[in-house]
Amino acid sequence: MSHDESPTARALLLLELLQGSPGITAARLADRLGVSERAARRYVGILREAGIPVESTRGPYGGYRIGRGLRLPPLMFSPTEALGLVMAVLEGHHDAADPAGPVGAALGKLLRALPEPVADPAEALRRVSARGGPGTAARPDPDTTAALVQAAAAHRRLRLGYRLGARGEREMEVDPWAVVVHHGRWYLLCWSHTRDARRVLRVDRVTSVAVLPHTFEPPADLRPAETLEEHLSQGWTHEVEIVIEAPVALVTEWLPRSLGRPEPIDEHTTRLLATTDEPDWYAEQLTAIRAPFRIVGPPELREAVRALGRRLAEAAEDLDRDQTFD
Repeated sequence: MSHDESPTARALLLLELLQGSPGITAARLADRLGVSERAARRYVGILREAGIPVESTRGPYGGYRIGRGLRLPPLMFSPTEALGLVMAVLEGHHDAADPAGPVGAALGKLLRALPEPVADPAEALRRVSARGGPGTAARPDPDTTAALVQAAAAHRRLRLGYRLGARGEREMEVDPWAVVVHHGRWYLLCWSHTRDARRVLRVDRVTSVAVLPHTFEPPADLRPAETLEEHLSQGWTHEVEIVIEAPVALVTEWLPRSLGRPEPIDEHTTRLLATTDEPDWYAEQLTAIRAPFRIVGPPELREAVRALGRRLAEAAEDLDRDQTFD
C-alpha cells in the first residue's frame, strides 16, 4: 500500500487484516499498512473508538485480534467462492431455494449482502431444482455450473464440450432447459441439437461452455425434477432387466422412478426395465427391494450384485468371529 492512502482506507484494511490473521503483530500490521508501528497502533485505537472490540496480547507471541461481539461487515466473496457456497448448501438442503424456509431465508440474506456481479450468478444458481439429500458424487466446477444456470435462465443455446469417459470427449449444441440437483449429483436437462433428442448430461462432465446467439423456448409444461427422474432410467450404456416377485404397486413404493420403469408380468410379478452407466451403484439401490428378484441382465449388474453380496457376507462373518472371542 502506498503512503498516500487515506486514513479510512488504512483503517478498513486493518480491520480486514485482523479478521483474516488473528494474532497478527504490530510489526506485521505496520508492514502491511505501509506505516510505522506507532501509526499502526493509532489505527487500532481508531477502530476501538468506533466500537470494534480489538483485543491485544502482550509478550513475544502477542498480537491483535477481533474480540467477541463484533457485528459482521459486508461479506467479501469472490464469484467462485459464492457459487461454491450456494452449491454446497443446495446439495445438503433440497429446500435451499425456498425463501420461506430457514435455510433459504439465510441464504437469501447472504446473497443480498454481496455485490451484484457476485450475487447475480449465485442467485440464479440458487433457483435450480433440487431433490433428495446429500450424495457422494464429485461436485462440478462452480463457474461451469453458473454458466449453465444463467444460460437456462436467459434461454440461450450453448456449445458444450462433454466428457464421455473411456469414449473420449464430444462437442454438442444444446438448449439448456434446467439444472437439477438429484441426490447430490448435478444434471443439465436439455434438448440436444446434435442428437435431435432430449438429453440429461452430468454437469461434472461438462468441460467447456460457449454461449451462442440463438435463443429458445423450453417446453411450457416442463417440470425439471420429475422429468429428470423419468429420464434417468433411460439412455445409459447397460440395459437392465430384473424380474421381481412382487406386484407392481409394491415395487413402485420401494423404488424411485429414476431406477427404472416397472411393468406388471402378472398380478404377483413385476419386470423392471432401466439402463445404467454405473452397475456398482445400481446394485446398491436394489437392496431396497423387499422381495426375491432375478437379474436377467446385464452381466455387469449380476457381477456387481455378487460382489456386493460377498462384501456384506464377509462383514457378517467378521462380526461373528469378533463375538466368538469376546
